[in-house]
Amino acid sequence: MKKYQLLVGGEWRDPSSGAWLESMNPFTGAPWALVPRGGKADVDAAVAAAKAAFCRQSEWRRMTATGRGALLHRLGDLVAVEAERLAEIETRDNGKLLAEMRAQLNYIPQWFRYFGGLADKIEGRVIPIDKPGVFNFTREEPLGVVAAITPWNSPLLLAAWKLAPALAAGNTVVWKPSEFSSVSALEFGELFERAGFPPGVVNIITGFGNEVGEPLVTHPDVAKVAFTGGDRTGEQVYQMAARGIKHVTLELGGKSANIVFDDADLTAAVNGVVSGIFAATGQTCIAGSRALIHRSIYPEFAERLLALARTARMGDPLDSGTQVGPITTRPQYEKVLDYIRIAKEEGALCRMGGAAASRPECGSGWFVEPTIFTDVRPEMRIANEEVFGPVLSIIPFDDEEDAIRIANNTVYGLAAGVWTASMRRALMMTERLEAGTVWVNTYRAISYMSPFGGYKRSGLGRESGAEAIREYLQTKSVWIDISGSSPNPFVMR
Repeated sequence: MKKYQLLVGGEWRDPSSGAWLESMNPFTGAPWALVPRGGKADVDAAVAAAKAAFCRQSEWRRMTATGRGALLHRLGDLVAVEAERLAEIETRDNGKLLAEMRAQLNYIPQWFRYFGGLADKIEGRVIPIDKPGVFNFTREEPLGVVAAITPWNSPLLLAAWKLAPALAAGNTVVWKPSEFSSVSALEFGELFERAGFPPGVVNIITGFGNEVGEPLVTHPDVAKVAFTGGDRTGEQVYQMAARGIKHVTLELGGKSANIVFDDADLTAAVNGVVSGIFAATGQTCIAGSRALIHRSIYPEFAERLLALARTARMGDPLDSGTQVGPITTRPQYEKVLDYIRIAKEEGALCRMGGAAASRPECGSGWFVEPTIFTDVRPEMRIANEEVFGPVLSIIPFDDEEDAIRIANNTVYGLAAGVWTASMRRALMMTERLEAGTVWVNTYRAISYMSPFGGYKRSGLGRESGAEAIREYLQTKSVWIDISGSSPNPFVMR
């Protein structure tokens, strides 16, 4: 097994603890790499390196915005060259399909190119101030050291969502990937030096949340925390960051509704519902885990959905024919099975799956059969809590108002889907659904150009799109007296 090191100040070093963690392959259930078990001393060193790289005299701070953009473009080009290798590493580390990881890695360069292009478009403005004899303008300036904390389901994609705008804005970064899927991050770390980033601009510390994440979030020299993960952990991150009055971006969980009306193209809608929950084995924050189906088409839709879902091929995620891979971690595997048990106890009818997969093609990995429940009531736990696995609840609705009520009756608000042929209905639903992203007649589409984020407990702030770069900037207002007069010093001007 390859033994990795931490990236601190441009140097690869062993963890101060002298300990490593086994990274498990979800398909085999066996360890395949050793990841450093970082601790507070490593966090302190990484933050110090990032702070030094951000100081006024540093190479990074003296670099022009155009120069920063050129580095990001170069990084994007390197990712494109290394995409296939990194995709295979991600698949071995988190069990998602190689086809999915390959698509993500081939798309990730666009984030670095897009924000590289935005780097020298960060502009203040001149304000026609209402005070005579005064010139007022604003400057947009970087925040400082950013803590980027990423999850195990799409490690490099979700890191790019944070790193690209943070670096384009002129910040420095300490990146903590999930302890369950750190290998791709450490392999990615080599690209920063190859792209020409000065030492300390990006640092990578791996390890457990309480040993690395907490000291990183609470470190007094960290100005901003960008976190993606579950809402309960996000709440803790938010509370810890609040004690230091830090800037925070949170991209958290979801319980997204995929709503199908009676005028929808049923073939397209069935495909969209299957894609929304069984793609990525349901391990995505935008999973359409609640299928809301108009009562008049409910029986037909359920049968067509079951027929398509039963064709899903499970197996080795490195195999191009596999459509549903394993659950990424053993704890998550057990959590998904526990939610299936709870749903059955609450009276939901399991029409498909509902157990651990024991197919020969699943080997000894952590597989759960794609599962579909009908007879689901909106108040059931399976319809309210994020399962983060291949488990779908089908819920009937009567009309538009009923669909909106059920869809919005959740603490989450990350995404939603609407399937209809009516433009009036589509526009009305996109207005009234409480979600940061609403797809109409499609699902699970993202772009570096479009903002992404949640309502309610699904998070704060936005990632991707031009809006994202503002999450890593602060505004300074500058006043210059040009009148030549001396106003009364005891009166506010």
